Amino acid sequence: MVVQSLCCGDESGAVTVRMKRDREVLRSLFLVAVVVMALLPIWGMAAAEQQHHQRGGGGEKKLRFGTDGQFKILQVADMHYADGKTTPCLDVLPSQFPTCSDLNTTAFVLRMIEAEKPNLIVFTGDNIFGFDATNGAKSLNEAYAPAIASNIPWAAVLGNHDQESDLSREGVMKHIVGLKNTLAQVNPLDQDDIDGFGNYNLEVAGVEGSGFENKSVLNLYFLDSGDYSTVPSIGGYGWIKPSQQYWFEQTSAKLQKAYISKPLPQKAPAPGLAYFHIPLPEFASFDSSNFTGVRQEGISSASVNSGFFTTMVAAGDVKAVFTGHDHLNDFCGELTGINLCYAGGFGYHAYGKAGWDRRARVVVANLEKTQKGGWGAVKSIKTWKRLDDEHLTAFDGQVLWSKSSVGIRRKPVGGN
Repeated sequence: MVVQSLCCGDESGAVTVRMKRDREVLRSLFLVAVVVMALLPIWGMAAAEQQHHQRGGGGEKKLRFGTDGQFKILQVADMHYADGKTTPCLDVLPSQFPTCSDLNTTAFVLRMIEAEKPNLIVFTGDNIFGFDATNGAKSLNEAYAPAIASNIPWAAVLGNHDQESDLSREGVMKHIVGLKNTLAQVNPLDQDDIDGFGNYNLEVAGVEGSGFENKSVLNLYFLDSGDYSTVPSIGGYGWIKPSQQYWFEQTSAKLQKAYISKPLPQKAPAPGLAYFHIPLPEFASFDSSNFTGVRQEGISSASVNSGFFTTMVAAGDVKAVFTGHDHLNDFCGELTGINLCYAGGFGYHAYGKAGWDRRARVVVANLEKTQKGGWGAVKSIKTWKRLDDEHLTAFDGQVLWSKSSVGIRRKPVGGN
């Protein structure tokens, strides 16, 4: 209709189109200016803070639930950050192309942090797009700059593109753990022969002053799902190896033993959440009748099933898995007691779909009230997503797990 108006001399239509385009350009220019001004000191600080060590740059900082009885996690999937303002956007509307860059991704991270005020930020791989990153370390510093500036603890795992610049896969993870406020680890200190880089766990303690202040009431597992197969006879993407699964089994068992032991012994394990990049083959088990969200492309899992889903089911504590990799999928579906969730594409230099807004996933765990009015164990885990639109629209709210209704499929609820 716009083309017809322009062809046929409809000047009012042409003016309307130009006005909309100009407003979009001005908005983008203003956005870029704000981001650059906000991050100039942070970029320098990130480089200055770089220290290569096994533990994360956040040291031994303890994660715990706040006095409101909540712990909120922001998941950022597939930023595909490269060289900042000189890196163009992919798959955006024509009006966005002239001024769209990596800085739009940075602005979205900043908006999400301001809107949600999470307790932890998790970056689930392809955080930089190595092929287009001139300097891997600089790109990593800039990609994580909003998290560093926020002083909010953050964690990261690797995808299949992070190492394609001038840093090896190990080099990328070592650089990450040296940045300020990160809780990421290269690997567990006692696991010298584990496959990959970025396998670790984080414990979230109960509210300070409560009976659970020294117990981990929520356990977070981070794993390296690899990049590409290293077995000549097997093509495609990588997978979670037996050594990683063994570490997960041992860690889960240790955490469960501590949780059911004194003080305040519990009858069931504390809930766990797992974060990694490449989806498991089991993500293909759903259709539109049994998931919340959308599936707009195939499930790009490894061509072999390494059995990690079965390992998690057997462990019994993981309630949800969160991945990225397939940017046009953002669904959550429950299978054998575990929710399998995509975040949806976040970054503007990543492939997407013009007119389909970039998005992020939020997860919040809520504690139960004790009979004496204090805070107890985790009662429920909920999730929703937000769009990078004018209003940061929240949608697809759903209960992933509830202590009182284990196994009952919940009807999706709106917003958060």
